[in-house]
Amino acid sequence: MTRYVDEDLHDAEFRECDLTGARLIGVVMQDAVIDGLVTNLVVNGVEVSGYVEAELDRRYPVRVLIRSEDPADLREAARQLHAGWAATVERMRRTPGIERRSVNDEWSAVQTMRHLVFVHDSWFRRCCLGSTELFTPMGIGPSVEPYREAHGLDLSLEPSLDEIVRGRAAQVAELEAWLGEVTAAQLAAPAPVPEDDVWPPYARGRSVRRCLGTVLNETFEHHRFCVRDLDLIDEQDGA
Repeated sequence: MTRYVDEDLHDAEFRECDLTGARLIGVVMQDAVIDGLVTNLVVNGVEVSGYVEAELDRRYPVRVLIRSEDPADLREAARQLHAGWAATVERMRRTPGIERRSVNDEWSAVQTMRHLVFVHDSWFRRCCLGSTELFTPMGIGPSVEPYREAHGLDLSLEPSLDEIVRGRAAQVAELEAWLGEVTAAQLAAPAPVPEDDVWPPYARGRSVRRCLGTVLNETFEHHRFCVRDLDLIDEQDGA
């Protein structure tokens, strides 16, 4: 275990780091931001993850629907998520160019939407439907090799906002049509992930419901990040 003693980590940034089991003892932590998969977090002797999750559910009630096992709830979750994205696309259209701006080294709005193109192809088409088709070229996948530019992805592309919106609209229609027919028994079945080395390799053994949950969670979380960054851009421009 690496130990840092009497170190000045003022304004340090930890990005895509695994801090599982980290212990911060006698630290000064003011104006800090933690964003990621956080569970069993104890602050000054108090486990705070439950409070955080409850507050997020209060702010974003769709999270409760996303966790449901009821197909009707999942259909409503998808409807709300896609309506939220549609409103955000209209917001971007009112400020041309904002969709390609980024802050704090995060993805721009169009990059975020391209990532959701990849999420649909990988976690829905492959994992829920068992598809072996190539991914949509405009998608943006994980940064790790060999998946970064694999199975049909083409990072040299610079699709327009309209092209991305049309691609996402077709995917949304496909997902919603499937959700309109799927049963609880089908959701509980093992995911029909093809036997190959295409992303996501760790999905085998999961249920269809769990793979669908990844699609819905990614759609929600990346929308939250996108709106956060658009708000920051608006604040900067208004300053």
